[in-house]
Amino acid sequence: MEAFQAAHGIADLVIVADAGMLSASNLSALDEARLRFIVGARTTRAPGDLEAHFRWSGDAFTDGQVIDTITPRRGSNTERDKSRKAEPVWAPHTHPGSWRAVWAYSKKRAARDNQTLTAQENRARAVIAGEKRPKNTRFVTVRKGDQVLDEASIARARSLVGLKGYVTNIPSHLMDAGEVVSSYHELWHVEQSFRMSKHDLPARTVFHHTRDAIEAHLTMVMASLAVARHLQEATGISIKRVIRALKPLQEVTINLNGHHLTATPQLTPKAEQILTALSTPPPAH
Repeated sequence: MEAFQAAHGIADLVIVADAGMLSASNLSALDEARLRFIVGARTTRAPGDLEAHFRWSGDAFTDGQVIDTITPRRGSNTERDKSRKAEPVWAPHTHPGSWRAVWAYSKKRAARDNQTLTAQENRARAVIAGEKRPKNTRFVTVRKGDQVLDEASIARARSLVGLKGYVTNIPSHLMDAGEVVSSYHELWHVEQSFRMSKHDLPARTVFHHTRDAIEAHLTMVMASLAVARHLQEATGISIKRVIRALKPLQEVTINLNGHHLTATPQLTPKAEQILTALSTPPPAH
């Protein structure tokens, strides 16, 4: 990572990742390497992180509300004063056993979460009734040998709909809570790029064995991805549609008794639109 920063002249690097990277050891390793991070939080941490909010405000949230607080680095023992309504302002020297946690509430997300929970609850009821096979079914528990609906878990999940959390080691004086949230949501561009490289370009599985061959393959993939990104931004059209429009276009040169004749393709309106957006003159007829 240090070599990458030096090669590209990057002074401050922020690692952004989803909740799959959220482990105490991973975050500690990043922090010890003096790297800043923003990682998605698991919703199960919300009751502990937002204990003061639930105590003083109940489970009421307003659309767009953001709560900037702390979360334990390990376990569930918090460093916050539970008797105080005000959320603590995280700093590494004042909260050595915690990370900064930002929780945001969205009415739109709450609607999606409720829809998902309703589908999961209906499936759980169908499993208990014997109408569906039990397979990793949420909200089904066993009590006295019988499958029953875990109503307590459903109620707990319903109380947390609409919440999305973010764990970071970036102090608030460097990045406010809104910037933490918006920076995390830039992650979808990276995820989209991976999907583009796999499906739209497409980048084949790496079967190389030497370092030079692997690096060459990855360099080609990243160069293709950079070109694809440029094409998308310049045309406003997805790379999949760009490829579909331009791939059939082929220029053919025929050698006829020493004379070279060039046959140019007939451009479709979509192809002309793309080439115009790229400031590329169409082939001469």
